[in-house]
Amino acid sequence: MAGYIEDRWLKKKPSKDTGKRERTALWGKGKRYRVKGIPGVRDRSFDTSEDAKQWLANARTDTTRGEFVDPRDGTLPLGQYIEKHWWPNRSDEPSTAAPMRSKIWNHIMPLLGTTALREIDAATLRAWTAQLLTRVEASTAQVIWIHLSTILEAAVDDGRLIKNPCKAHRTVKAPKPSQKRAKAWSRSTVDAVRAGLQERYHIAVDLGVGLGLRQGEAFGLSEEDFDFDAGLVHIRRQLRWDSKGRPYFCLPKGGKTRSVPLSPNLAKRVQDHLRRFPSVSFTLPWRDPEPPTTELEARQRKPITVRLVLSTSQGNRINYATWNKRSWQPALAAAGCLKKAGEKVGTHGGRTRRYPVYELSRADMFHVLRHTYASTQLEAGESLVSVSEWLGHASPQTTLKHYAHFMPDAGKRGLAAMDEWFDQDPQPNVPEKSLDAPKTPSGP
Repeated sequence: MAGYIEDRWLKKKPSKDTGKRERTALWGKGKRYRVKGIPGVRDRSFDTSEDAKQWLANARTDTTRGEFVDPRDGTLPLGQYIEKHWWPNRSDEPSTAAPMRSKIWNHIMPLLGTTALREIDAATLRAWTAQLLTRVEASTAQVIWIHLSTILEAAVDDGRLIKNPCKAHRTVKAPKPSQKRAKAWSRSTVDAVRAGLQERYHIAVDLGVGLGLRQGEAFGLSEEDFDFDAGLVHIRRQLRWDSKGRPYFCLPKGGKTRSVPLSPNLAKRVQDHLRRFPSVSFTLPWRDPEPPTTELEARQRKPITVRLVLSTSQGNRINYATWNKRSWQPALAAAGCLKKAGEKVGTHGGRTRRYPVYELSRADMFHVLRHTYASTQLEAGESLVSVSEWLGHASPQTTLKHYAHFMPDAGKRGLAAMDEWFDQDPQPNVPEKSLDAPKTPSGP
């Protein structure tokens, strides 16, 4: 059987002269007994032979089962594991990597970074979760918990932990945000916000409500994506910006392209917009704006040229952060959806300007137009499967989870059938020989 115990203080074979094992040069130095010879397991030393025997037996069993984890590997602090082993090997796209890194470095590293992997137990996780909920909302805390669980799962795969602490303890669970229903706007609110935008941006509201687009998809929409003859719009990309402020094109969320029906009236608005504000050609990297370092990366990030439907009055690409602050929020305020919270003074080019600061309102950001699209389709009785496909959801279950409350007729057909079932009084079940049983007419 693999593995054996070596006595570092005495030679293996007895002396021919004395018949006893002589001392080695290591006599009295360090731990005396060393376990060696287990494939894939580093040697380990012990002070007593009993400790060495016990560890050898356990190591043999765990190795046979494929469950051996050297406790010494778990002494690495979580922060070092993330920085040296986990994060450098990630290959996320910038739109995913930037927010993930921000959450990990702001909320996991400061609170758990110095904690050894093997010391992350139920008590540690409970304390960390309590601290986390004092720093961020429950919805954000849930995402951060998922990031931590992913990191610890990788540590299990790397042989540094036996089990993922986030999954091994029944008393510790991920933070759960309160369930909030998706909000949709009324027609009057949509029109009011649309009127508060510059005319060249009116079409952005139309695209959000009429096609259920995410903001990046609307900003990345090309004139060539419209098939006016077929009455379809092909959602092939989105415009994103990385943490360094560099724009690039990439696939829609989840890597799913889709085609959405285009209503005739929306088609007229798009065509009118293109006549008044012609599309502008832009060439941007695909997937990642970071300069490629290999031929493969050069092919994967090869720039593409797109004639964007939406652009700024200066003929530039739309930066979502600037657009939200300078165009969207003032339009919300003008429509009565947002309140002004104060002013911010900024100096640019030697000129001092005052900018309004508005209250935060995630429910009224561009995504509410997508909710409005979904609510309009479902309230009109459109198929849940079709709406899910047009929205680019992973499955109809995702659509149902978010928008079930927009289906006012849900359950009415079944309720009507059940009501019809009980429309008549039940017939009594009377045995044939009973006195109450109906008499059968006798023959002649």
